[in-house]
Amino acid sequence: MTSAFDFHARLRPGPTAVPELLERMDRAGVAGALVSVGGTVDLDRLSAQIVEGGGGDVPVDNDQLWRQVTQSSGRLLPAYFGNPHRPAAEYRREADRFRALEVSPAVHGVGFDHPGLRNLVEAAGEEGHCVYTVCVPGQGAGVRDLIRLARDHPHTTFVFGHCGFITVDAYALGAIAGQPNIVAETSGCFALTVHIALTRLGPDRVLFGSEHPLQHPAVELAKLASLDLPPDTWDKVVRTNAHRLVNEPV
Repeated sequence: MTSAFDFHARLRPGPTAVPELLERMDRAGVAGALVSVGGTVDLDRLSAQIVEGGGGDVPVDNDQLWRQVTQSSGRLLPAYFGNPHRPAAEYRREADRFRALEVSPAVHGVGFDHPGLRNLVEAAGEEGHCVYTVCVPGQGAGVRDLIRLARDHPHTTFVFGHCGFITVDAYALGAIAGQPNIVAETSGCFALTVHIALTRLGPDRVLFGSEHPLQHPAVELAKLASLDLPPDTWDKVVRTNAHRLVNEPV
């Protein structure tokens, strides 16, 4: 099988984070990964904020992430984790070191209509970066809110994390199908949900991700392998779609 590219992994602080991820990638047959900052909020707090709302001006150390990826011999590419409570100028100053932007309503407690978040998305468009995000209920951060944001920025690609808020979010996949600049990332959802995504969006709009360290990349690849995808579809989902979005050779 083609060596994979993991579109959604995270690096926690600490000296073991990079070697641990690279070892797991090697075991799973993953050649490279797009990584963003992990461990910004503990899981109990994060899960509460996803369901009940909340969040705020949570600091994100993108400089540390950039230093971490320099230890990976080019296998790990950094995504900038944007904080909408901070000026977008901070992202603009550093954008040329990064390959994508992540915004998180669950962490920072704002919706897709928030001026600070929209300023970050505007900057991403100027830099040619795609935007990774995960929809949550409430807070103006549902799938319909994301679609409105994508319509306002038609030349920017938005990556719809986890194929939706729940593990079988057929509703959301149907909703984004008509918005061509939204693609779906597969970590954490059911295999059936990936099948629905491929059926409704097509193989050019679906991306493999792992959500490491919460999930081993081999588990997520096994989920995809269970679908018995045609070789050309497999290659698009696990490698070439992602490479295009982060400006890597296809």
